[in-house]
Amino acid sequence: MQFDLDLQSIQEMRDAVQKAKEAQQKYLAYSQEQVDKIVKRVAEAAAAKSLELARMAVEETGMGVVEHKKMKNDVGSLSVYESIKNEKTVGIIKEDRTKKIMEVAYPFGVIAGIIPTTNPTSSAIFKALIALKTRNGIVFSPHPRAVKCSVAALKICLDAAVQAGAPEGIIGWISKPTMAATTELMHHRDIDLILATGGKDLVRAAYSSGKPAYGVGPGNVPVYIEKTANIQKAVKMIVESKTFDYGTICATEQAIVVDRNVKEIAVREFKNNGAYFLNEQEKAQLEKVISPFPGKLNPAIVGQSAVKIAELAGILVPTDTTILIAEETRIGKDVPFSIEKLSPIFPIFTAESYENAKELCVKILNLGGMGHSLSLHTHDDKVAREFAIEMPVSRLMVNTLSSIGAVGATTELMPSLTLGCGSFGGNITSDNLSARHLINIKRMAYGTKEVSVPKPSNQSIAAKSDSYSIEEIVNQVLSQATLSGPVDPKVISEMVNELLKNIK
Repeated sequence: MQFDLDLQSIQEMRDAVQKAKEAQQKYLAYSQEQVDKIVKRVAEAAAAKSLELARMAVEETGMGVVEHKKMKNDVGSLSVYESIKNEKTVGIIKEDRTKKIMEVAYPFGVIAGIIPTTNPTSSAIFKALIALKTRNGIVFSPHPRAVKCSVAALKICLDAAVQAGAPEGIIGWISKPTMAATTELMHHRDIDLILATGGKDLVRAAYSSGKPAYGVGPGNVPVYIEKTANIQKAVKMIVESKTFDYGTICATEQAIVVDRNVKEIAVREFKNNGAYFLNEQEKAQLEKVISPFPGKLNPAIVGQSAVKIAELAGILVPTDTTILIAEETRIGKDVPFSIEKLSPIFPIFTAESYENAKELCVKILNLGGMGHSLSLHTHDDKVAREFAIEMPVSRLMVNTLSSIGAVGATTELMPSLTLGCGSFGGNITSDNLSARHLINIKRMAYGTKEVSVPKPSNQSIAAKSDSYSIEEIVNQVLSQATLSGPVDPKVISEMVNELLKNIK
């Protein structure tokens, strides 16, 4: 029964959190050298099993490409390790002796890690590494459709960590995940931070939990081919990026915007790179497969090849087809080609002018991609700078593959499998998340500036007197005075009133 499965899952989660908390309390005493040794061992162990984990992920989820998932595992392990290995995360991390201020790092405690089905092993490795680097414990809730490969990755990380000296239980997981257990994990009293990667509902739940949370959601990424671009190179990059792991990275290009005066050349190059352009009837057939209900993506197409998706729509395409493209002029939830598709499918929009191109890009971003990423191909640095200033995104990839450029594989951005969308996307950060996001910093500051605190003035005293009513003052005078005969309160009131006028 589902009820019994929920109970088992919740109990497993509670046990894992308890063990992680106990382990994290021990881990607090570890030095920077001990922590760094553990992190290095885990990264190496995960990288050694990179291909095996990639095969498991494709087999279990039915999504993506083995070779590409291996690359993502390598980024999540070795690239991430290289980016954080010299970072100070224990004890005193910064000191300015001139200003007499010192910064000390301390961990959040126990983290709840939510893993998406699109990146089930690379995200697990990545989050485990940055948690270990910062002396946090972490408990994972894998996606039910990817639980075997995610748990396999986590076991590799935990075993390597323990062999390197980490306490048992520092990494935990739910092996039979349910929505009830995941929800309770995010609300558990001993969870101190949530690291959630997934759909809008999951991210919303993380931010509504009452816990500090890093939640990152979808990215409906436009790619603009500007008139000065090297069209041949740009198109090749776009096709390679869109077909990388069959579009399962959230930073993958989702819609093409091309200047009219270079469109014909671009279309020819797309065809040279295996793109299949749909006619109106084929487009209508594919629309029903992309989104059976307005605004809802069909999960059956996520991470699938162009040929397989065409087959689902009853469209016959060449066996070497790389991507499916259709002409589009509309953008909206009821326009299937304009939503995030997480698969090798593109709409192509024609920009009549530079301003029109910017308008199209913003409209596409407004449809589920606000704050995430934008891809641009241009040789005009002014255009690139204007886009960087004006576009509501957290990262702008120029003349590179957006999918893997955003995660740091082809750019100098911080290697990460969790990409913040900033306030544009309702996130607390716009960064590529890394170890530094999982520590708190306390500061010790010596006094360095002499100040003279002024004494209250007569005006302040008078102002305070005004705050009392005449009646109150009279009563205070009468209660404290030693009088020899009867006193008329009205006379006293008049005397006090006159006195206050003189003070003013």
